[in-house]
Amino acid sequence: MRSEQVRPVAVLVDAYTSGNHLPPAFARLGVDVVHVQSTPELMTSMRLPDLTAYRAVVPHGTPAETAARLAEFEPICVVAGQEPGVELADELSELLGLPGNGTALSRARRDKYEMIETLRRAGVRCADQLKSGDAEEIVAWAEQRGAYPVVVKPLSSAATEGVAVCRGPVEVRKAAEAVLGTVNIFGERNDEVLVQSFLDGEEYMVDFVSYGGQRHACGIWQYRKRLDGTHRLYDRDSVTEPDAEPAPEIIAYMHEVLDALGIQYGPTHAEVIVTPQGPALVEIGARLSGGVLPDFNDLCLGGNQADMTALAYARPQEFLDRHAGRTYRKLTEASQIFTATTLEGVVDSLDREVIAEIEALDSVHLVVPKLAPGSRIRPTVDLYTATLVVWTRHDSVEVLERDYARIQELAERVYRLHPESEPAA
Repeated sequence: MRSEQVRPVAVLVDAYTSGNHLPPAFARLGVDVVHVQSTPELMTSMRLPDLTAYRAVVPHGTPAETAARLAEFEPICVVAGQEPGVELADELSELLGLPGNGTALSRARRDKYEMIETLRRAGVRCADQLKSGDAEEIVAWAEQRGAYPVVVKPLSSAATEGVAVCRGPVEVRKAAEAVLGTVNIFGERNDEVLVQSFLDGEEYMVDFVSYGGQRHACGIWQYRKRLDGTHRLYDRDSVTEPDAEPAPEIIAYMHEVLDALGIQYGPTHAEVIVTPQGPALVEIGARLSGGVLPDFNDLCLGGNQADMTALAYARPQEFLDRHAGRTYRKLTEASQIFTATTLEGVVDSLDREVIAEIEALDSVHLVVPKLAPGSRIRPTVDLYTATLVVWTRHDSVEVLERDYARIQELAERVYRLHPESEPAA
């Protein structure tokens, strides 16, 4: 069939949220895309894929059925567009005989307990941990260990959903019970909960693209989070210099992590804490970063993870020759800012004048309100309940700091609540 096709085809599995950047990235290289979803229905808890960007949408089926349908397109690759699609992408690429990470360690690339245990078996620095479906067993482990704080979180989630930093048994029990029996953003039931030793140090977001085990570091951003009760809220992240410590140490550590988890192909998004003993993984996703914004990343880093992923699969030799073994460049100071709220109620409208004032600040590249009229606004506990995302860049750190402070002052005024809404207690 390939001889009849003008353009090659890439398969994207569950291209939600930032996965929406992949169709245009492949299109720029002359590659069409086909979408596959890992569930019978689309997951409305995330930003949906724009299905008009695809040559075809393959109905949900068994992996074997799906692979048979996809074979008709003679695809060049299968790529996970977002976290739920990681395991199916591994299986489909294996069934179709395409470059991929294989299925042997697929679970370790999704399940946070298996992820860390796989690192431990490989001798890679990582946290102590326990998983259990019993909150009392989680409490007993924390008490026996005798070193607080500890971190309680779901086995599979994202954006700090359900993550709690606990300083004693009461907080541990409450956090474990808050997770057990719930359903995460990906529609998966939390029948067990994970407790881990607290990794003390600065936290970094680390993005790579790999092909055949050869890698390009797309960006390292230092997280700024603030603790609100047991929740560590995203505040902002700032781009780091790739040639200055701790970036080289983080990059070297990440090669160990990626090798241990069998990630030889595709994009990855990791969170790493640099402890006094050295870098240690918080978690990793075998997919694009949720924060990638291609035009912004191009201006700040000289490239972006979505285009790099498409290049690796569409033109692997070009990727290897131009980018493998190299890193991003820091072209300017830059931050991504997340605003929190204490409001609770229903959004009646957005104050466009306030948004315009934020957009007019010297460093602001893009402002994205996360709530629309009719949406319920709740006090922020994780990334999903943040109210605004603002991308900023400027040559001056002082300008960035000034604009950050003003954004925080204005953020709570962006949303007007329905008159019947009650303020949070």
